Amino acid sequence: MIHIVFNTADVDVLKQAIDMEASIAGEVIEIKDDYAVGPVADIFSEEGRAARNEWWKQVLQGGDYDGLVEKGVVNDDATAALLKEKLDADEAEVIWIWAAQNKHDVSGYYWLMSQLKDYQSRIFILYLNNLPFINEKGHIFYPEWIHVIPPKEFLKARKLARPITLSEFEVDPDEWKRLCGEGKTVRILEGGKKLAQFEADYYDADLRKFITPEWQKASKIIHQFLHKNKQTTGDAFLLWRLKTLVTEGGNLDVQGELKGMKDFEIKLAGKAEAVQS
Repeated sequence: MIHIVFNTADVDVLKQAIDMEASIAGEVIEIKDDYAVGPVADIFSEEGRAARNEWWKQVLQGGDYDGLVEKGVVNDDATAALLKEKLDADEAEVIWIWAAQNKHDVSGYYWLMSQLKDYQSRIFILYLNNLPFINEKGHIFYPEWIHVIPPKEFLKARKLARPITLSEFEVDPDEWKRLCGEGKTVRILEGGKKLAQFEADYYDADLRKFITPEWQKASKIIHQFLHKNKQTTGDAFLLWRLKTLVTEGGNLDVQGELKGMKDFEIKLAGKAEAVQS
């Protein structure tokens, strides 16, 4: 059995659950890219993959994650190829895809399952869509992320595993193909497995709400956005959007180098002086 997750934090939690239940013992593999952002046109072609890599280089350039693309830290294509090799080598091997109700997991699900149709009946999905769990304090909650589920609760979640149906293998790749063809950059989960798409500036207006008349480091603005905004995304993407707001005349003042999150500060242009007068 091979378990697939879409977040680094999910790996350790699932491994803890496996230690508690031998019946789900197996390797845990992470799909590392965030397919909820960035170009996905022709994603399964060499040209499409190259375009996506170039986009990530632009987003990460000069920031806290600069150079990750060049280092090959994320290579999901190699991971998908490895999964197919394992399935071909052992006809009894199965894959369990774990996904919570968030745009990151759902986008990753579409990307992965679209490549596994040849293994229908051996690919299982555990989609924790609006399902209640018990947290560490004994309260009922509805997790948006796999890693917030206590390990012991995974023993209940394992009962949700079901094969991805032949119908889903027909419909879902077509949905992913439609998304890939729209040429948009940001994907938002509207419910179930339905994704809507928007341009790269989707988060800009909400991000600006956390910029004040006083100087703040970019890291503080991003931290507040991640904790208070309804729709969020990765900090690397938000850092790129902050830099874009500054460089494209977003009526903002900046001091420091536009590099990492702690290297520069931002405030509303001219606002601090007006407050002090």
